[in-house]
Amino acid sequence: MNTLRKKIPGLVSASMASLMLAPSCTPGSQSETSSPKTPNIVIIYADDLGYGDVSCYGATELKTPNIDKLAGEGVRFTQGYCTSATCTPSRYGMLTGQYPWRNKRAQVLPGDAPLLIEPGSVTLPSMLKEAGYRTGIVGKWHLGLGEGSINWNEEVKPGPRQVGFDYDFIMAATNDRVPTVYLEKGHVVGLDQNDPIEVNYRENFEGEPSVPENPELIKMKSSHGHDNSIVNGIGRIGFMKGGESARWIDENMADTFLVRAQKFVELNKDEPFFLYYALHQPHAPRVPHPRFAGKSGLGPRGDVIVEADWCIGEFMKTLKENGLDENTIVIFSSDNGPVADDGYHDESETLMGNHTPAGPLRSGKYSLYDGGTRVPFIVRWPGQVKPGVSDAMVCQMDFLASFASLLGIQIETKDSEDILPALLGKTEKGREDLVVQGMRTTAYRNGDWSLILPQKGPKMVPWGVKNETGFDTDVQLYNLASDIGQKVNVAEEEVEKVKELTTKYQEILDDEL
Repeated sequence: MNTLRKKIPGLVSASMASLMLAPSCTPGSQSETSSPKTPNIVIIYADDLGYGDVSCYGATELKTPNIDKLAGEGVRFTQGYCTSATCTPSRYGMLTGQYPWRNKRAQVLPGDAPLLIEPGSVTLPSMLKEAGYRTGIVGKWHLGLGEGSINWNEEVKPGPRQVGFDYDFIMAATNDRVPTVYLEKGHVVGLDQNDPIEVNYRENFEGEPSVPENPELIKMKSSHGHDNSIVNGIGRIGFMKGGESARWIDENMADTFLVRAQKFVELNKDEPFFLYYALHQPHAPRVPHPRFAGKSGLGPRGDVIVEADWCIGEFMKTLKENGLDENTIVIFSSDNGPVADDGYHDESETLMGNHTPAGPLRSGKYSLYDGGTRVPFIVRWPGQVKPGVSDAMVCQMDFLASFASLLGIQIETKDSEDILPALLGKTEKGREDLVVQGMRTTAYRNGDWSLILPQKGPKMVPWGVKNETGFDTDVQLYNLASDIGQKVNVAEEEVEKVKELTTKYQEILDDEL
């Protein structure tokens, strides 16, 4: 487990807002007398956004001007990774600084799962909170809540506030799962106590509509799964009863999260803050606000990406209007690679045209191939990060150790690495290697190489998703410097390299916490 080793003297005092970082804590600072104030930190985290889904990463059919602006003013990484090709594990890895495959519970969770992160453990928000930051999360959580039996009609805990966040405005899991309500500070927003919420992931409640029995209530048909309770004309995973006044309207979700993120900034502008702004786009169901419906020309998936890009632009305006633009580190990334049909008939595949969500990468969400975990990854900090493009291999799991280094905090951690100079664009030396996780197993990145050991299982995601899993009975080795699309397996020609990488890979897997 990560352990906080040292606090920064003075960082918990009332003078935090005017504290100047020591030059040694700010690699590449302009001079010893011009170090900036302690920076705010914002992570904007998309959901299922692919490497090729934004125009600064090569998309030509889809325009994302606000994300492009971030990239133009910061460092755009060509080898930026999440830890996992699915959402719960990658979020766990980012917030804990720990490989998710070390925790057997770190799988895609149902909406009523208990809290995955151990309360009181060292996390990115808890480390920053101890350093004097005001910490907040707005958006998708999907890391479990409570202790295993949740009463949604009273305070729900433990949750984000027990793992380091001062403020939380979240959805419990995903927008395709029940309960379809927001929680703020552990309480369901807008709940009428005379209409209590009940949730069950095994069987429906008597008299409650579901997709098979009430297809006439559906405005978006499911393609696989997503046929339990109906909320806002959309079938969900799991069953829910009650809470009518608290149920979200999908079309308003982006605006709801944006306003809360803006409010958090405005309320905390006079002290250092950390905000985890977790977008729900372009996760299914894709239901854009009418302002964005049809705007992309690529169907609902393209429309919600355009919507997300607009939200990012509006959020950046808020930083600027509050005088925070220059001294805020803004990181934009995604929790995993892309997927077209992920449970609903929304024509995302047929209307995609020439757009390739993973860009030049192979496969996408759920996959061991690079399309599953190599994602858009941008770091912006005016005056401290020189705009450019970096080929350094960086990972979201490294935010913990890297920001601890930025603030002069010493921590013990096995998995999270201090790659601060790379994140700030000072060097192209990032991680040497990385273990990435697919559906239920892992692959290995080292230098230019990608190694996938023999795996039993289906070659395609088995529940109707048209993504490759990466499973094969033969060992796979790819040189990503010359073969970014992982088309040519060179394992037979590079026998010694396979042996070398397998040994290093196994050492990591065997190295217990």
